[in-house]
Amino acid sequence: MTIFQQRQQALQREMIERGWSGFLVTNNVDIYYYCGSMQTGYLFIPAEGDALYLVRRSLVRAEEEASAAVEALGSLKTLGERLRARCAGGRGSAASPLRIATELDVLPVQLYLRLQAALPGAAWEDGSLLVREQRMIKSPDEVTAIRAAARVVDAALEAAIPHIREGMAEFELMALIEHQLRLRGHQGLMRMRAYNSELITGMVAAGAAAAVPTYFDGPAGGTGLHPSSPQSSGRALIGRGEPILVDIGCSIDGYLIDQTRTLVIGDLDPELQRAYDVAEQVLRATEARLQPGVIAEHLYLLALDQVHGAGLSAHFMGYGADQVKFLGHGIGLEIDELPVLAKGFKYPLAPGMVIAIEPKFTFPGRGVVGIEDTYLITENGYEKLTISRDGILRV
Repeated sequence: MTIFQQRQQALQREMIERGWSGFLVTNNVDIYYYCGSMQTGYLFIPAEGDALYLVRRSLVRAEEEASAAVEALGSLKTLGERLRARCAGGRGSAASPLRIATELDVLPVQLYLRLQAALPGAAWEDGSLLVREQRMIKSPDEVTAIRAAARVVDAALEAAIPHIREGMAEFELMALIEHQLRLRGHQGLMRMRAYNSELITGMVAAGAAAAVPTYFDGPAGGTGLHPSSPQSSGRALIGRGEPILVDIGCSIDGYLIDQTRTLVIGDLDPELQRAYDVAEQVLRATEARLQPGVIAEHLYLLALDQVHGAGLSAHFMGYGADQVKFLGHGIGLEIDELPVLAKGFKYPLAPGMVIAIEPKFTFPGRGVVGIEDTYLITENGYEKLTISRDGILRV
C-alpha cells in the first residue's frame, strides 16, 4: 500500500465518523497529497471503497502516477451518477441525502454551483479543515524532502553572499539567490493556500525598502518592481550599514523550507542590532518549549510577553496597522499550513508537525531585522531542519 492510499484510508475513517458519503478533492495540492498526481480533474474518495481520479488532462500521465483508479472526466452532466455509484449508500434519498465534503476554503463559487447542479439533492460539507489537519503531520518522506530543501537554501545563500556589494539593486541579489536555488533543484514555485495570496521565492530587501508594508501577510513587505506585484525586491540600491533581510524558501519534490537571515555590509546600527538580538532570544526561548503537548497559541503569547519586556512591542512582526498577529506557521506542500502560532490556535504540538518560527522587528524608514528557522516536532522535543549559520551575517 502506498503512502497515498494510507492517506485515503485515514480520510475515510474520519468521513465514517462524521457520516459523510464521500470527499470530492478539487484543489491541486490536495489531489497530489492523496493520490500522488496533479493532473486536471477531481479525486473522489468514498467513505468506503476505492478512490476514483476523474481527469480532464493528462489522462495518460495520471494513469502513470496516481494511486487511484483513473477515468476520463467527461461531462459534468454525468459526474453525479458516477459519484453516486461509488458511494456505499447508493443514490441517497430526501430523508437521508448523500453528504459530500469538499474544500470550501479554496473552491470557486461558480464551480461549487456547477457541482451542486451535478449532484441534485446532495448535502455539501466543508472538509477543508479536516484536510489541513491531516496534512499537519508529516510522513518521514515528507520530512526528507524538507530537509533536502533546507540544504539547498543554505548552499544557495552561501554561494550568493560573496557577490553582495554596496550599490547593487535588491532585485539583483534576489536573482543571484534564485539562480543558485534553481541550479540545485528548486522547483521555482512556492505555493500558498490563502485566497489572493501569492508568494515568489522569498522576501529579499534592504533598509527602508524592506519595511514598506504591503498586502502580504507577513512582517516585511518590500516595494516589489511594480504595484502589480507589490512585494519583495525592488530597484532600491543596497547601502552600507543597512539590514538586508533574506527571507527565502525552496521547494524540493513539492515540499517547502522557510528561513530568514539578516545580512549587513559593514556594521548594523546599535538599535537594530539590539532588536536582532531580541529576535534571537525569542527564537531560543520558543525552541526551549517545542515539545509535544504544548499549545500553539501559548508560544505566541509568551513571545509577546518577551518582546514587551524588551520594549519592542511596537515593532514586533510589522509596525502600526500593518503588524501581523503570529509568530510562526506550519509548512509543507504550502507555506501557510497549520498549525499557526497565533492567538486562538489551540492545537497541541504533535510529533510530525513542521513549523517555521520567525520573530522579526520592523522599523519604518530603517529596515527589518530578524531570523527564521523551520523545526520538526519529535517525540522528545524538536529537530531544527534549517541549517544556515545564525547571527548577523556580515558581508
